[in-house]
Amino acid sequence: MSEPTGEAKLEMKQASKEVKESENVAEKYSAMTVSKNSEMGMGELSSAFSAVPTHKPVKKQIQFVEDKQEFSRFPTKAGRRSLSRSISQSSTDSYSSDSSDDETSPRDKTQVNSKGSSDFCVKNIKQAEFGRREIEIAEQDMSALISLRKRAQSEKPLAGAKIVGCTHITAQTAVLIETLVALGAQCRWTACNIYSTQNEVAAALSETGVAVFAWKGESEDDFWWCIDRCVNTEGWQPNMILDDGGDLTHWMYKKYPNVFKKIRGIVEESVTGVHRLYQLSKAGKLCVPAMNVNDSVTKQKFDNLYCCRESILDGLKRTTDVMFGGKQVVVCGYGEVGKGCCAALKALGAIVYVTEIDPICALQACMDGFRVVKLNEVIRQVDVIITCTGNKNVVTRDQLDRMKNGSIVCNMGHSNTEIDVASLRTPELTWERVRSQVDHVIWPDGKRVILLAEGRLLNLSCSTVPTFVLSITATTQALALIELYNAPEGRYKQDVYLLPKKMDEYVASLHLATFDAHLTELSDEQAKYLGLNKNGPFKPNYYRY
Repeated sequence: MSEPTGEAKLEMKQASKEVKESENVAEKYSAMTVSKNSEMGMGELSSAFSAVPTHKPVKKQIQFVEDKQEFSRFPTKAGRRSLSRSISQSSTDSYSSDSSDDETSPRDKTQVNSKGSSDFCVKNIKQAEFGRREIEIAEQDMSALISLRKRAQSEKPLAGAKIVGCTHITAQTAVLIETLVALGAQCRWTACNIYSTQNEVAAALSETGVAVFAWKGESEDDFWWCIDRCVNTEGWQPNMILDDGGDLTHWMYKKYPNVFKKIRGIVEESVTGVHRLYQLSKAGKLCVPAMNVNDSVTKQKFDNLYCCRESILDGLKRTTDVMFGGKQVVVCGYGEVGKGCCAALKALGAIVYVTEIDPICALQACMDGFRVVKLNEVIRQVDVIITCTGNKNVVTRDQLDRMKNGSIVCNMGHSNTEIDVASLRTPELTWERVRSQVDHVIWPDGKRVILLAEGRLLNLSCSTVPTFVLSITATTQALALIELYNAPEGRYKQDVYLLPKKMDEYVASLHLATFDAHLTELSDEQAKYLGLNKNGPFKPNYYRY
């Protein structure tokens, strides 16, 4: 073999030098990585309403929490349990949060707004300016609700209404509350979920004079204390209820029956709360008329379906950074929420299974390309379980024991009863809080199951939801309150009513302008042929969209 030339030797020497430099850089980078890792630890409106009371059979009976646990025992400050602190802050936490104040319960602080009022209890009233910006941003995508506010503001259709509310307290809900105030109502508000409150928004509402009792990360005891403070205050008696889940309604029913009997109407927007109202009605104990917003088309199809289709991914990504492609996911329940979740997960390449009790919903899932199974058939192989039923004990301790290491469990239904979280609070299991609303539950053999929001509503506890969709639901709620409050005596009896089709169509029409959508109008001949009024309603009450 011939000896390399001088030029070749120079090239080889240079190449050898580059290799050594590359190795040195790699070693240096590796050392840096190890070092870093080691340091890381109205009139016309009223005439359009002709709702008929409905007595739809409830297939699943939701059992009330035992009185001795939920209503008879008044919560005491001494009984409050402390929540485990988060190691890292969620992206949904307030940017203006004061970490030095985190350990002090709002119940132990005296706060006063700029008007000198202390009739509220929020995390930090100083966050009001930041919360006001959040509300103003939300208003930009809630033009229909703002339009309703402007149209009815001069008439004050809620003048004299004293509304006590229990909903998620977010920037979008704040737009609804301030709309109710602009229409003449007085409002006191609390949260229906211990994790969904946006602290800065609660502060902004309190600054304007709305009595808000809520903060993110309440204990169970705080939750009931806040509800009680909203209802039980000297010199103020509510006459309307806006509820999400039924907790406020049942607290008043159990603790303050005389106040409850004077309520003029209840507006309820969740499946859990509606079940409770139907149970009271069936037992002959519902002494006030109630509007079932949950089963209105504008709630079912938009808030439940389209909202969950987008927000399920947001909540899971923010909390776990999970990649969905190829993951095996079980969605328990194929109602509107389940349909939205399944569609989103399938679009990202997940292998989606569905569990169902209803043959009609099960057949829909099959036709949409999902395999309908019993949870026990796939429990050992799935990566994610999402509950969307509104029922209790959908995922049991036995099933949690059989899940594989690293599985994710979460809930998209309103209530926190779907996952048997209580069974996980035992001495042999270790809970490790790794992020805000993210717990690793560790079994004795080292297996970990990732539990989100302690089994509570994932999207509002761990992320946010699309503002535009909430505008639809909020507008429906506002119109339902206006109708119940202004209805002549005798129109509504002590029963549960579905919202009329005309109202759903009106709410939808208010939102079409956002898309520059133009409706086709029926000719006289076409209207006569179909037997319809040219102005609607365009579908019978039994029509399923």
